[in-house]
Amino acid sequence: MFRKRLMSMVSCGLLLTASAFGTPTFAQPAKGGAAKFPEKPIHIIVPSTPGGALDFLSRVLGPKLTQAWGQPVVVDNRPGAGGIIGSEMVVKSPPDGHTLLAVASGFTVNPYIYLKLPYDTVKDFAPVTLAASTTHVLVVHPKVPAKSIQELIALAKAKPGKLTYATSGAGTGGFLCAELMKKMAGINMVGVSYKGAGAATLAVLSGEVDMLFTQISPVIQHIKSGKVRAFATTSLKRSLELPDVPTLSEGGIPGFQVDAWCGLLTTAGTPADVVLKLQGQISKALHSPDIKEKLAAAGFEPVGESPEKFAALIKADMAKWSKLIQDAGIKPEAAK
Repeated sequence: MFRKRLMSMVSCGLLLTASAFGTPTFAQPAKGGAAKFPEKPIHIIVPSTPGGALDFLSRVLGPKLTQAWGQPVVVDNRPGAGGIIGSEMVVKSPPDGHTLLAVASGFTVNPYIYLKLPYDTVKDFAPVTLAASTTHVLVVHPKVPAKSIQELIALAKAKPGKLTYATSGAGTGGFLCAELMKKMAGINMVGVSYKGAGAATLAVLSGEVDMLFTQISPVIQHIKSGKVRAFATTSLKRSLELPDVPTLSEGGIPGFQVDAWCGLLTTAGTPADVVLKLQGQISKALHSPDIKEKLAAAGFEPVGESPEKFAALIKADMAKWSKLIQDAGIKPEAAK
């Protein structure tokens, strides 16, 4: 029953890297390609609804890139079918760098949870840059009789299958964090899937479910007000926004690490010099003082790494989540 509910709503997006997930391969530089780029408006396809992290990042970057290039940068939300609709739009666009796909870390699992994707997850995109990184936080409703991650693990072991966690679907960052915690801590908790991160957050605030892994910005005010307790964050280093909250690795599950991130891809076959021009300008925008301030307020750190480093990160995440999905017993299904 949970399996069916869990797969009914999956966060959007698809990540990919170069062939065999090695060094990214792009088309050879076109004559005058980068020199003339961009020659028309650039579209950033966000394969999720407005208001999420990908939408936020894209809309923060848009005006800065418009200013730099003198061409409009249009953010186009195309949610649906677990991100397949938006991703397919980018695959079908001309390989000229004028169409980008915003993606998040949780989307590296799409090849393992969906059957018959309408594109090749390895060959049909070119990584541009890892744009920004953040962490997830585990928040728990005050009704739960535990006050630390150690006590929560002990409670889950004492009452297997009784504690519940909210997710916005298989493949989302919150789902992956919860499944990894279950595996590494040797505990059994029940996942409840909701239609979107907002609904999942409300379920924890109301006490309908016990806990939630989510990004910090949507819940930090609720943590400060005491409506939920912050037990741990998921990166290896503590969050600047929540310096008093331990990491899961420090708090009871050594080696636990799930870094949340956002990145940008474009269509495979885009000339290499155009991809590098995109990466360079996006990185410059991300590290400008005003953008850094906006990202920090939302709990993000700017990155802007090379296509090669982004490809390496994608490779590592896909290997990690492939095994986790297999261990969780989730079988690929057709997208809905």
